[in-house]
Amino acid sequence: MRIELPEIEPGFLIYHPERCMDDEEYYRFCINNSDLRIEREPNGEIVIMPPPGGETSYRNNELTRQLGNWARKDGRGMAFDSSGEFFLPKGAAYMPDAGWVLKSRLAKLSKDEKRRFPHLCPDFVVELLSPSDRLSRARRKMQTWIDNGAQLGWLIDADHRTVYVYRPGQPPEQLTDITHVDGEGPVEGFRLELEDIWKGL
Repeated sequence: MRIELPEIEPGFLIYHPERCMDDEEYYRFCINNSDLRIEREPNGEIVIMPPPGGETSYRNNELTRQLGNWARKDGRGMAFDSSGEFFLPKGAAYMPDAGWVLKSRLAKLSKDEKRRFPHLCPDFVVELLSPSDRLSRARRKMQTWIDNGAQLGWLIDADHRTVYVYRPGQPPEQLTDITHVDGEGPVEGFRLELEDIWKGL
């Protein structure tokens, strides 16, 4: 199925299908609309997101670069960028801006499952607010990651130099005007330097 979209103001478009798509239908829907950035909420709503602007792309590249370099040295897991989507246990299908998964968990998937949208929740996720994002939606998304099995999550609001740290069973911790944030749990030893992310373009 391919959909035709009206012209919209910058922001998100919510598409309500007549019925909830199963994972295979949703995957085909994404493939048939591959020029769009699409996610599925736990209730089946389809969210079509605008592409990131230049500054968000730069910040996201810096975030992904640091995580990828650390993951290669650490060796326990694999890092993912913002183009990878995951089917979560409770029905959502999300793309983190950056993610990390233990190799031992990835080894349980077949080659075909790895090439599509993996049916697993990353152990660690990072979301980076862009100008079109609403903090309230980003917070809900972060909590969904945690509720589906992520052991650590960071929500980065670069314009306000703030990182919200999400952990299972705890309220989010807000860190403001910090120069770096240290990994813990699954990504203990990772240190994200924030100077270039705060600065932007």
